[in-house]
Amino acid sequence: MISVQRASSSNFCHIPSKDKHAPNEMEIEATRPSFFGEIGLWAVRTAVHEAAFFGHTLLLRQLIQSGAPVNIVNSDNITPLHDACIQGQIQCVRLLLDAGAQVDIRTVHGSTALCNACAAGSPECAKLLLEYGATANPTLTALTATPLHEACIRGNVDCVQLMIAGGAQLEAFDIHFGTPLHAACMKQHVDCARVLLNAGAKVNAAWFHKMALHFAAKENNVDLIEMLVAFGGNVHATDNRGKKPIDYTRPGSPSALCLEFSERTPLSLQHLCRSTLCKTLGKRMLEVTSKLGLPFGMLSYLTCS
Repeated sequence: MISVQRASSSNFCHIPSKDKHAPNEMEIEATRPSFFGEIGLWAVRTAVHEAAFFGHTLLLRQLIQSGAPVNIVNSDNITPLHDACIQGQIQCVRLLLDAGAQVDIRTVHGSTALCNACAAGSPECAKLLLEYGATANPTLTALTATPLHEACIRGNVDCVQLMIAGGAQLEAFDIHFGTPLHAACMKQHVDCARVLLNAGAKVNAAWFHKMALHFAAKENNVDLIEMLVAFGGNVHATDNRGKKPIDYTRPGSPSALCLEFSERTPLSLQHLCRSTLCKTLGKRMLEVTSKLGLPFGMLSYLTCS
């Protein structure tokens, strides 16, 4: 969902000429006010953006000390903090936040700095943003997903764990990817899906009548299929086309054989107990089971690890 849009060199903040009438690097032309609140001015890409994006910490500190506005936005409403986060520039992120950078400014596409940090796979940046009050569940728009979605789309397990610990909604629904679990399965990130399921994500949540299991089957990912079934995935559920997960597999393929076995084999008592435990405990699953003193094998079975 996150894309880095680079302006042409003609749009960068230029080094001032020796002409006495030329603006210095701190004088940034404003063409029109921001429609996103009093957060700075619309401007071309500035020296602050460039320093933040490329991780030029010393230059960024000098610019800030010289009075450069840290919340200045370009025509896409991208701030220097957005640029620092999409590159995982933790030192620049800290400098900007300490200088008063507003943590939840959104780009024209609806992305926050936390979305960028998760898309970049930088748990360090994401953790710092949360410490400075970043919203874990920004309102979804038609053009962007939540930070948790971004982490799942790109398979950043550490960011997924961090966002869940920070209160991210497991069932947040994005029109392009569905829930975070759908996103993880579409992109075949098994570890992310496991973290979500152990945190209480609903295995049979529907996105346009499709479940995560439909996508795992379509991608022919046996590991995902087995895990989703282990957490109670309904192998008999049909989507809006009347298709079950097995209908998205090639006959005789490992995925098809796995689903055939699941369809004709009644769930065992231990399987039912695990599913019930997951549904009952939800986000508390790992916390509770870790305190029970269970043998390693039993704990691994309960968490599908």
